[in-house]
Amino acid sequence: MVKVAHVTSVHSRYDIRIFQKECRTLAVNNYKVSLIVADGKGDEAKDGVSIVDVGVLRGRLNRIFRTTQNVFRKALAVQADVYHLHDPELIPVGIKLKKHGKVVIFDSHEDVPKQLMSKPYLHPVARRFVSMAFGYYERYACPKLDAILTATPFIRDKFLAFHPRVLDINNFPMVGELDAMVPWDSKQSEVCYVGGITSIRGVREVIKGLEFLKSPARLNLVGRFTEQSVETEVQRYKGWASVNALGQLDRLQVRDVLGRSIAGLVTFLPLPNHVDAQPNKMFEYMSSGIPVIASNFPLWREIIEGSQCGVCVDPLDPQAIAEAIDYFVSNPDEAARMGRNGQKAVNERYNWDQEGRKLLAFYTSLLSKREFI
Repeated sequence: MVKVAHVTSVHSRYDIRIFQKECRTLAVNNYKVSLIVADGKGDEAKDGVSIVDVGVLRGRLNRIFRTTQNVFRKALAVQADVYHLHDPELIPVGIKLKKHGKVVIFDSHEDVPKQLMSKPYLHPVARRFVSMAFGYYERYACPKLDAILTATPFIRDKFLAFHPRVLDINNFPMVGELDAMVPWDSKQSEVCYVGGITSIRGVREVIKGLEFLKSPARLNLVGRFTEQSVETEVQRYKGWASVNALGQLDRLQVRDVLGRSIAGLVTFLPLPNHVDAQPNKMFEYMSSGIPVIASNFPLWREIIEGSQCGVCVDPLDPQAIAEAIDYFVSNPDEAARMGRNGQKAVNERYNWDQEGRKLLAFYTSLLSKREFI
C-alpha cells in the first residue's frame, strides 16, 4: 500500500480541499494517508486519515521558518512514499524530501506572486519586489519536484511554462453536501456571504450596499474578519443594521444558512489574484441551489452567465450590489430558476466527483513506474 503524506503548515486540519476532498478521496481508494498539520490540537485519526500535529507557533516568521522545520522532521518520521505539499513556504521542504528519495507534489492553491501583490501588511514597493522574487524562486525550485497540482486552469498554465507534469484539480463542491433542500417559499428575505471576511473580498462595498436596499433583505455574514480595523469600520456603517453576523460555522450550519438564503454573494475586488480565480464559495452557492451575485470579471461572467445561475455586478459599486439583492427578493421565481440552473451545472460539470477521478488518475500515472512496499 502506497503511503501518502499531505503536509500543511497553514491550513486547518479539516480544510475542504486538503482533508475533505483530497485526503479522503485517496484514503477510500486504498492509499495509506497521513495529514501533517500545525494547529496545536493534537493527533487524531478521522475518516481513514491519520492526522499528525507538529504544534502551533505564533507569528508569521515563526510559521515560515521554525514551523517548516518541525514539519520537515515530522514528515521524515511518518516515512511516507509520496509527500503532497500545500503551502508555498514548504517548497524548500519538498526539495529536502527529494534528497531523501521521496516523490514530492506541490499543490498550488493560489497564484502566489499575484497574491503577494494584495498583501496589506507589505509596502507597495516591497510587494512588487517580494512578488517578483517569489516568481523567480518558483521557476527555479518547482522543476526539482516531481509534479504540480493547481486549483485552477489559469495557475496550471503558468506552471506548464516551466514544469512538464502539471494538472489542475479544481476546487469544485461535493454534490449534495450543502443542499438543504429547503422549499423556495420557505426561504427568508436573506442573502449570504460565506468565507474569510477581508477588505479585498469586498466587505466594505457589500455593507455599504445594504444602505441602498429597497427590500427588507438582510445579509447572513458567515466567517471571521481577518482585519480588526476593517471589522470596526464596517460595524459603524448604516448597513450593518441589516447584517446577521454569524461568525465561523461548521459545514452543517453553513448548509442551513444557504438553505434559508435566496442568493450568495462573492463580490471580490478586481485584484490580480482574483480576476482569474475560481472561488470555491461561488460553486458552493450553485451546489446549494441558490443564485450567485458575483463580480463581473470575464471568467466569472462566463461561468455565471453561461450557466444562467446568477448576475454579475461591478464589485466596487455598492448600489449595483443592492440592486442585485433587491432583484432576487422581488423575483423569487427567477431566483429559484437560476438556483436550479446552478445546481444542474454543478451536478453535470463543476463537481468534486470528476475532480477526484482526475486526482486518482494523476497519482496512478505518477507512481506507475515506481515500486512501493
